[in-house]
Amino acid sequence: MNSASRRSSIADNVRTVLDGLPDGVELVAAAKTRSPEEIKEAVAAGVRIIGENYVQEAEEAKACIGGVRWHFIGHLQKNKVKKAVQLFDMIETVDSIGLAEEISKRCVQLAKEMSVLIEVNSGKEEQKFGVFPGDVPELVRKISCFPGVKIMGIMTMGPFSNDPEVSRPYFKCARRVFEEISASSVPGVEMKLLSMGMTNSYRVAIEEGANLVRIGTKIFGERDHGGN
Repeated sequence: MNSASRRSSIADNVRTVLDGLPDGVELVAAAKTRSPEEIKEAVAAGVRIIGENYVQEAEEAKACIGGVRWHFIGHLQKNKVKKAVQLFDMIETVDSIGLAEEISKRCVQLAKEMSVLIEVNSGKEEQKFGVFPGDVPELVRKISCFPGVKIMGIMTMGPFSNDPEVSRPYFKCARRVFEEISASSVPGVEMKLLSMGMTNSYRVAIEEGANLVRIGTKIFGERDHGGN
């Protein structure tokens, strides 16, 4: 595909996705492995939030792209936190006290408040990151008092399947956790965002209460090593 056709395709894809989202649901364009040029095309078509899995890729893209918010949506290692808090407007994948402490430390140094989501391992998959559902309330209470860290909701992945309906019970689980935390009214916590659903499952996620969806492949097309 030549560059003109690619631009047209990305722009058309963005408009199709945005036109299909209900009011109150925001799109995060999952830009893992995508070039700054591709991201620029998506932004020009109306994308307002870019999701990145890697700090270095985000740094390269952000250097030449403005006017958007940047969300970190991958697994964040502690040694990358210093740079991450400089680059991102939100970290969606906080899943431990240790990570939250490091984010807090770096944010205090920068006099910055970082919005975060708690990553919930709704499928209780041992090989995946995230907090098991039953452990979320305690983690939220502990993190809520950390300076420079603002809990704004939760995020979940759920087990991957080509069948979107397979994801529904995991999205329901995440929604229950979200509602439980909301009802507990933890001081300093604003449960506003429920981030769940990707290209293959975002419609089901929206039906189950998502107001933030992370979509990559449907915008940018397939890539050789997996999609979002």
